[in-house]
Order: sequence, then C-alpha cells, then structure tokens
Amino acid sequence: MNIGKQLKEGLITQNPVLVQLLGMCSVLAITTSIANGIGMGLSVTVILTLSNIFISLLRKIIPEQIRIASYIVVIAGFVTIVDLLLQAYLPEIAEGLGLFIPLIVVNCILLARAESFASKNTPLAAAVDGICQGLGYTLVLVVMSAIRELLGSGALAGRQIFPANYAVMIMTLPAGGFLTLGCLIALVQWIQRKTKGGK
Repeated sequence: MNIGKQLKEGLITQNPVLVQLLGMCSVLAITTSIANGIGMGLSVTVILTLSNIFISLLRKIIPEQIRIASYIVVIAGFVTIVDLLLQAYLPEIAEGLGLFIPLIVVNCILLARAESFASKNTPLAAAVDGICQGLGYTLVLVVMSAIRELLGSGALAGRQIFPANYAVMIMTLPAGGFLTLGCLIALVQWIQRKTKGGK
C-alpha cells in the first residue's frame, strides 16, 4: 500500500470526476455554492470510506453472483446514516443537497471503487482508497462551486466580492455547470499530457 500514490491518483491522475468521469450528475447539480460542494464532498467521502472498509471485510464471504447487490445494500446503509445525521445536525446543508444525498446510493464512484478496489484489497488499503478518492471528488466540487458561485452571483461563501449586476448569470444554471466541468477536464488533460512529455 502506497499512500502517496493513492493520494496522487485520487486527486489528479485517477480523479473520479475529471479523469474517470464518474458521479457527474451530482457534480453538475449541486455545485452552485461552496456550502453545497463541501457538504456533498464530505458526505461522499465518509460513505465511500466506510463502505470500502465494510465491503473489504466481507469480500471473501459475499457470493460472486450477488456482489453488486450486496455492495448497494452496504452503501445504502451508510447513505441512510449520513442522511439522517445531516438532517439532525446540519439541516441547512441537508436542505441544500436535497434529493442528492439519497442518490449517493447509485453514485458510480462508490460502486466503481467497491468493485475495482475494496473487493480486492485489505480493509486498511480500502479505507485509504476511500479517503483519497473522496478527497479528489471533494476538491472538484469545491473548485467548481467556487467558480460558479463567484462568477454567477459575485459572491463567495455568501460574501459579496463584486456587484451582482456584473455577474454572469448563466454560471448558476446547468449550462454553467457543463462549461465549468468541461474547462476543468480540459485543464487536467492538458496538465497530464505536459507532465508525460506529450504535446
């Protein structure tokens, strides 16, 4: 287990959103404010880490024929716990994220990491993978949220930076999410090509 390598993969070279192109629906929908980005990112990180650990612990006793269904049951259990905790202790975040917290159950990132990593590695390695992939996901959400909130409303984390009448309103709409995500994916691809010595 190489923690540095796993962190680099989660943040850059195998980032779940910008490289693997997973979990796009929630990324595009909730990145209109930094609070939503942080709330969703941390929720996915916690659920991903806990489900990876649990799936890794059970990997040798889950029958091959029902492994995907088993993963969904494990993930759904942790999603329910996180959803109830958010509603109890952070109701503003729970309200802002709305339906997207329960939809984490079918988020491709969690199923992909369960199938490709947690089911083949030790619980400790699976936990590190969950944290690293979750941090990569959270980083993308926060960056996208900051860009969209700043350009779309002139505010950042609720504080007005420049007058709202200079804001580009399209950035708060779905089209702004697509534009921001497309630019970030292009930037990461360009950086990866440059670091590999490509053109």
